[in-house]
Amino acid sequence: MDMHQTLRDLCAAFNAHDLDRIMDFFAEDCVLEMPRGDRPWGAHFEGKDDVRRALSTRFEGLPDVHYGNEEHFVDPAANTGISKWMLTGTTRDGIRTEVHGCDFYTFRDGKVIRKDSYWKIVV
Repeated sequence: MDMHQTLRDLCAAFNAHDLDRIMDFFAEDCVLEMPRGDRPWGAHFEGKDDVRRALSTRFEGLPDVHYGNEEHFVDPAANTGISKWMLTGTTRDGIRTEVHGCDFYTFRDGKVIRKDSYWKIVV
């Protein structure tokens, strides 16, 4: 598995807002941790169906969301990768969002088993 290419392809799927293609990268027992939530780790989702529902909220909340200026880093020995990006988008209420962030990925057998997302806090 070429993790660099996988991270590039996954980012392209997010930018295409193609939830089916995104979920093809994830294992059935995957975990997603989103930046916002009422716990120190943000919001936590387990299993492919739960993760799919959580990711769909990104496209609902920011219909034009785009991950640009992406950079990808991998550690094949640890089955991990990091994608760094600039998220831009506009909420349904017309509020423009622009924030740096990154995703920490863990892979098993070529599939994402964990995606842990972080954003800078803009005040």
